[in-house]
Formats: sequence, C-alpha cells, structure tokens
Amino acid sequence: MLDDKPDWVKKKVNLNNINITKIKKLISDSNLHTVCQSAQCPNIYECFSKKTATFMLLGDVCTRNCAFCGISSGKPLPLDRKEPKKVAEAVKKMGLNYVVLTSVTRDDLEDGGASHFVKTVEEIKKINPDSKIECLIPDFKGSIEALNTVLKSDIDVLNHNIETICKLYSLIRPQANYKNSLKILKYAKEQGHILYTKSGFMVGLGEKINDIEKLLLDLKESNCDILTIGQYLRPSKENFEVKKYYTPEEFKNLGNLAKEIGFKYVFSGIFVRSSYHAADVFLQGSWS
Repeated sequence: MLDDKPDWVKKKVNLNNINITKIKKLISDSNLHTVCQSAQCPNIYECFSKKTATFMLLGDVCTRNCAFCGISSGKPLPLDRKEPKKVAEAVKKMGLNYVVLTSVTRDDLEDGGASHFVKTVEEIKKINPDSKIECLIPDFKGSIEALNTVLKSDIDVLNHNIETICKLYSLIRPQANYKNSLKILKYAKEQGHILYTKSGFMVGLGEKINDIEKLLLDLKESNCDILTIGQYLRPSKENFEVKKYYTPEEFKNLGNLAKEIGFKYVFSGIFVRSSYHAADVFLQGSWS
C-alpha cells in the first residue's frame, strides 16, 4: 500500500476565497448535494472559488458500493420532488453557463432516476435557456428505455464514466458491467440527439499499460468523443488502496496515446475528474 503521496499529488488549497463560503452556503441553504462534497473531490475548493459545482441528484446515498468511491452507500431517502427547481434556481444564482448534473446510482427506482434528470434539465432551461447541460449518468442497470428518456431531453453532452479497465470490474465495480457501459456510450451517439459523448477513467488501481490501451480502443469503438483520465486518490481507509501514483509525464503520455487513437478531446492529468473544467473542455471542444 502506498501510504505517502508524492509531492506532485499534493494539491495546494486556498481557503480564503470568498466564493467558497458563498457556494457552500447556497448549496446548504438550498438543501442540495454536490459530488464535489460527497465524493471528497480534491478540486472542490478550486471549483467553488470559481463559483461552479457539479450537482448530484437523487440524494446523497448510493444503492451500490464501488470500492473506489467516497459517496455513502445504503438505503436512500425518498426523492426530493422539489430538487429539479432548486437546482435550476441555484444555477441562476451562480450564473452558470455550463451545468453538469450527475447522481448517485438508484437501483431502487424503476427508471433509475432518468425522469428526475429530465425534470431537472427542463427546470434549468425554463429560467436559464442559454445554459449548456452535461448529464453524467449512472448505467440505469442497462435499461435502454431509461437511457432514451435522458437522451431525448435538451442536453448537449451525455457523460458516462467507464471508471476502470475491464479486468478490475469484479474488484472495483462488482455491481456494474463493463460492456454495458460501452453500450451506453455507443447507443447514445447513434441516436443523434446530443452533440457529444464523454467518458472518464482512473489510473492507479493496478492496471497495466496494455489494459489501458484496450480500454482506450474500446471507448473509441463506442464512439466516445471526449475523454478524461485522472489519478485515483483513496477517499478513506475503507476504500481500495492506491497501487500507483502516476507522474505528470506519464499522464502526458497517456493523453498523447488517447489522441493518437482518435478521441476528439482528451483531458489527462493527476487531478482531472470527469466534471473538472467541464465547461472549458466543452468550449475547446467546438472542434472543427
């Protein structure tokens, strides 16, 4: 087990930015959840200081228990039917031109929460009609019906994270299915309802370079447009241990490899997360 983080994995944090306090208060007062807080993201203070956040729908308790994730698992509370409107109002107050919506996995719901995503998109568009929206969705247990529900809404990017290599799924994501995740991305792109598909994965879980190459090829074959690659950082001692800390040079090499394979945009780095700088990635992704 790697107990000590190398210097390049230690992120400097400035807690004095007034926007951090404002965003935390807005989220708390609105009784909303963010993946930034629930998943203990290392970029939380940087993003809050820039008055941005990734809203996490469907509560803050997940029905699954992935080995890498810091979000609580267990029996979720009933849906907050006012959440879509509250998110829309928060988007307005924060002045967001690009909104990222994600959620916990809710296997207890018939549609996995797909209709709740749509209601949130609709509420955002009512009062923020020019906002671009990215939905980072769970796998909906492979339900095409649930996926179609989201795809037919007014979103610009459909994001679904592959998370790790195929060989590690039984260890890291035992309740998920690697092939199903690939099918989600491929099907989403084939329907033509959205501009771009997006996915991301972590390194440092014990994968080898040939495993990563296969993952990249699988994602490209599934017509994934945008790719994010980041370092796995253990949220707690109860989570899966870090097997390796990749160097900045190694992340650069992985990014170059992905570009050579043909992804339209690649964001690779130690602190890169799926929704990190998502607006910038999208804008840079107005690719010719």
